[in-house]
Amino acid sequence: MNPAGDKASEETMKGNMAFKMQERRGPSRRNIVSVNSLWLVLLSATACFGAAPMGWNSWNSFANIVDSRIVQEQARALASNGMKDAGYEYVVIDEGWWLGERDAAGNIVVNPKQWPAIQPGQKDGEMANIAAYIHSLGLKAGIYTDAGRDGCSMYPDSGPKLLNTGSEGHYDQDFLQFSKWGFDYVKVDWCGGDKEKRSGAVLYAEIARAIQKTEKITGRNLYFSICEWGSQNPWFWGPGVGGIESTLWRTGGDIIPPVVESLHDPEHEKRVITADDVLHSFDAGLHPEAQHTGYYNDLDMMVIGMRGMTNSLDRTHMGLWAISSAPLMVGSDLTRLSPAALSLLTNREALAIHNDPYGLQPVRVEEPSPGIQIWVKPMAIAGRRAIGILNRTDASSQVKLHWEKLGLKGAPKSLRDVWNGIAVGRVNDTVSVPAHDLAFLIVVGDDESPEEYSANGDSISGMKATPGLTFARLQYANTSGHVVVVSVKSTSGLSTALALPPTAGSETGTIGIILPRGTADLSFDRQGAEIRKLLVDAW
Repeated sequence: MNPAGDKASEETMKGNMAFKMQERRGPSRRNIVSVNSLWLVLLSATACFGAAPMGWNSWNSFANIVDSRIVQEQARALASNGMKDAGYEYVVIDEGWWLGERDAAGNIVVNPKQWPAIQPGQKDGEMANIAAYIHSLGLKAGIYTDAGRDGCSMYPDSGPKLLNTGSEGHYDQDFLQFSKWGFDYVKVDWCGGDKEKRSGAVLYAEIARAIQKTEKITGRNLYFSICEWGSQNPWFWGPGVGGIESTLWRTGGDIIPPVVESLHDPEHEKRVITADDVLHSFDAGLHPEAQHTGYYNDLDMMVIGMRGMTNSLDRTHMGLWAISSAPLMVGSDLTRLSPAALSLLTNREALAIHNDPYGLQPVRVEEPSPGIQIWVKPMAIAGRRAIGILNRTDASSQVKLHWEKLGLKGAPKSLRDVWNGIAVGRVNDTVSVPAHDLAFLIVVGDDESPEEYSANGDSISGMKATPGLTFARLQYANTSGHVVVVSVKSTSGLSTALALPPTAGSETGTIGIILPRGTADLSFDRQGAEIRKLLVDAW
C-alpha cells in the first residue's frame, strides 16, 4: 500500500487532470474496496453471458516441460494470490502434455511419470488426476491439442521432436475423452492444419460440432479456443463457427517464444519482451466488427511480469487487453509475480471494464499526433465509456479529449482514474500521459440521441450509411430458452454471427455491436429470434 503516492496523485488530478502513473510497490486496498460500488455491482449482475475467459496457461513460462508438479504449483498460486477471487478461473495445460501415443482403440496415452496419481485410489498416467486436483481448488481445467494430425510438438521449443500429437481423425473421440477426464476448456492449435494446407474454417467447424456433440453426451461445457494465428482471417468465420454459441480465436502469433527461466540455456536466456512485441499483438487483434457477446478476438496469452516487462509496459499491456475484452490468460510463472503485477491483474475497475456485458473492442476515435492514440470502448450502461489514451512515443504528452467524439452531450458528469481507483475531483479535458504508457479512464455522461431503425421481418434497411466504425445496439426477443446464434450480413461487407441470450416473456434483450464503414442495411437469418430494432449512435 502506498498512501503517500495516492494522495499526491489525487492532488495532481484536482488541478488540470494531469495524471501521474504510480509505480506501486504492492497491491493497494484502494483497488479492492475504494471503487464506484454501484458501477461494479451493475456490471457483475449483468455480465452473466459472454465475458472472455480469464486464467493461466502453461506455454509462456514452461513450454514443453510442463508436468503435474508444475501445474499443481501454478493452480495453488492462482487459488491463493487473489487472482481466483478476482475472476481468473481456468488452468490450461498447453503443448507438451502428450507424447503422441495412442492405444489400440485410438485413445490418448500419456506418460505416467509426467502425470502420476495425486490422490489415493488414482492411477498413474490418467489426466483425470490433474483435472480433479484443479477442480478441488475451485478452478476449471483446460487442455490442448491440434486441428491437424501432427501438432506443434513437431517444432518443439525444447526436448525431442514428436509427431502425431494432433486430433485430426479423432475429433469425436478426443474431445469426448477430454470431457470425461474432467476438462472444461480446450485450446486447439494449427501447426498440423498449416502443414497440411487445410482450411481453418472447415476443420474448426468440424471441431465445434464435435465439441457440441460431446457436451450433449457428458453434460459438461467445453470452452473452445481457436489458435489459428490469424493466418486465414478467423475473425470472418470464427463467430458461430459450426453453430457454436461462444468461442475465441487467435488473431496473430505469439507475443514472444517461451521464456523458460529454469532451463538456463542460451536460447531462452536471450529472449526479452519489448514494447513492440506487446503493441504488435494489440494492433493485430483489432477486428471490432467480429467481436460481440460470446465471440472474442484473442490477442495472445499475457506476459505481465516476464523478462523485459517494466511497470509501465505491464500497465499498458493490462489496460489494452482489458479495454479490448480479450481473454486474460496469464502466461507468467504465478509463483514469481511481484505484488505490483498482481495488483494490476486484480484491479477490479479494469476487470469490470473487461467483463462489460457487451464485450466489445475499443474504437480509435482520434490520433491527435503521431503515436498518441485515443481508444474508446462502448459499454452496456448508458452514457458510460472506457477510455485508453496510449502514448507510443518517447516523450510525455498533454492530450486533449473531445467529448463529442465519444457520443456525449457536452462535458461528462464524472471521470475516474482506473489505475489509482479514484474519482477525478474536477472534470477537465486534458490528460498528461507519460512516455510509453497508458492512461485508463472511465467517463460517465449523457448519450447523444441515437438514430433508430425498426426491423422489417429479417432485415433492417433505410439506414444512413455509417461514416466509419460505428457503435450500435441491437434489440431482439429470444423466447427459445437457450442462446440462439443468428447470422447477419450487410452490403457493406459485414458478415458475422451474433449469439443472442434468451429473454423472458415480452421483454427485449439488447446486445452491442460495431458496424463497419458504409453499413446502410442488415439482413438476418433469425432461426428462432425476433429482431426488433437497431439504435445507431453518433460516434
